[in-house]
Amino acid sequence: MDADHLKTIPLFSSLSDKALRTVAVFASETSVSTGKRLVHEGDYSYDLIVIDSGTADVIKDGEVIGSLGAGDVFGEMGVLAGAKRTADVVATSSMRLITLSKWDLKRISDEVSGQLQSLIEQRQELNEERAQPS
Repeated sequence: MDADHLKTIPLFSSLSDKALRTVAVFASETSVSTGKRLVHEGDYSYDLIVIDSGTADVIKDGEVIGSLGAGDVFGEMGVLAGAKRTADVVATSSMRLITLSKWDLKRISDEVSGQLQSLIEQRQELNEERAQPS
């Protein structure tokens, strides 16, 4: 994985060059085709996944509840909080994904862990706002 390319992805953009090089060592790149189910609701989350390119739908109880695209991240709450997946994610186009496993994340610097923790807190706040009646 190229550290310079990681810098272009919002999740990693504020990391130092040293932290980016560390992430680059552990990150895996994968390509998937349209229709591929990336995660299953109810499964344990062992990977944090960043969408490098392409799009996917988030499906809960058979209903599309959101869409994801380049730069979006999923799986982070389950990986860091030990929770099960809360929805299915299905590719709606060909995709390139960057994956970090739960075990890789444990070996990465505190700077990266801090960045991911901030992301989780932002997601939790957003989810709470969405859950409140209008």
